[in-house]
Amino acid sequence: MSRTGFVHQALCYGSDDEFLEGTVTFARDGLDSGDAVLAVVASRNITPLGEALGHRSREVEFMDADDWYGCPSRTLGQYNAYCAAHDTDETGAPRRVRVIGEPVWSDRTDFEAREWMRYESLLNVAFADTGHWILCPYDARALPAEVVRTATRTHPELALGPRMSAPSGRYADPAAFYTECDAAQPSDVPAGRDDVPFTRGRSAHVRRVLSAYARGLGVPEQQTYDMVTAVHETVDNSVRYGGGRGVLRLRSDPDYVICEVSDDGTPTSCGAPPFPGHLPPDPRAASGHGMWVVRQLSDLVTESFGPAGSVVRLYFKRNAAV
Repeated sequence: MSRTGFVHQALCYGSDDEFLEGTVTFARDGLDSGDAVLAVVASRNITPLGEALGHRSREVEFMDADDWYGCPSRTLGQYNAYCAAHDTDETGAPRRVRVIGEPVWSDRTDFEAREWMRYESLLNVAFADTGHWILCPYDARALPAEVVRTATRTHPELALGPRMSAPSGRYADPAAFYTECDAAQPSDVPAGRDDVPFTRGRSAHVRRVLSAYARGLGVPEQQTYDMVTAVHETVDNSVRYGGGRGVLRLRSDPDYVICEVSDDGTPTSCGAPPFPGHLPPDPRAASGHGMWVVRQLSDLVTESFGPAGSVVRLYFKRNAAV
């Protein structure tokens, strides 16, 4: 099938045969067209898909979805990097990247699942100006009904079988869906007394307090470094754009270390950018990288910008051993 422009489809399958019917032809058509083909699927689907492709499976790059779908922002970053590295052939000519991307929904909290739904919607913005094609399988036998229903809102098209598709009548504009996700965010951080006021020139103090807090929880060294770097960037933004002062609240629950940075500054006249930090910045741009870096270093990030100031929460998963 020949298509132009970015294509993003959901394949809601109810049997192993339906999974293969929807993915094998998709991969073969891509290989026949000279596309780069990446299959990021559940481990149970790797072998059947490879066997169905036969000798052509050697031309497909396979990844276990559990290893790929760690957190939404980093996953989007991985796909962006992969497509940038494979969007030309050996002669330098442009080529399409085809992705079979099967998100992981098991063992997600409601909050985490909502952020993965947001991720699926954001793909339509992040890759809108490309010619790539992403097919997202959803196992209707195992997934919650709400996850499958929401796939029809985050994907402009539904794959119906080999070379067959239809527009999704329930597709939601990404900006509107983003607002819905914001409304479903946790409203408050857990109670606690670890509050660190900050002002301009006090970032070193914030880093020391956060490092000590993380060590006290047994957070691994690399994760502590990422946490301190992400919080420093957020505090720096708060000082720069939020009136020069704010508060860092440090909290933890069984799943996450939570770092909330808030201020009561007045937003700039142009307001917050759309989808702040979710979309890969232009590497040549002199600014606009901060929130992208914050999201790449954190497991989840929520933000609220308004006339009363800003609240940015960074979530870092706690290891089972912590």
